[in-house]
Amino acid sequence: MWASAGFVVSAGWGFYFATTNKAIPIRLIVDALARLTQPAAAIVLYFNPHYLLGLRAVAIANSMTYAFVGLIVEMIRRRGTV
Repeated sequence: MWASAGFVVSAGWGFYFATTNKAIPIRLIVDALARLTQPAAAIVLYFNPHYLLGLRAVAIANSMTYAFVGLIVEMIRRRGTV
């Protein structure tokens, strides 16, 4: 379920950036939200801003990141109920 959420978030951002007008600059809040909800892509772009990431690579990395975070959250949640 967490990996699916990561994929949907990544696909949503991909659709948003593919359909927006390229002549209008990206606002800071949109950039911050995109980087916050796609941490793997944000880290890669932080260390190497000239590296081009494909939508497929970002979607897979984002799904894996969300799955890992979900695993941690679920372990903490289950530990609290025992």
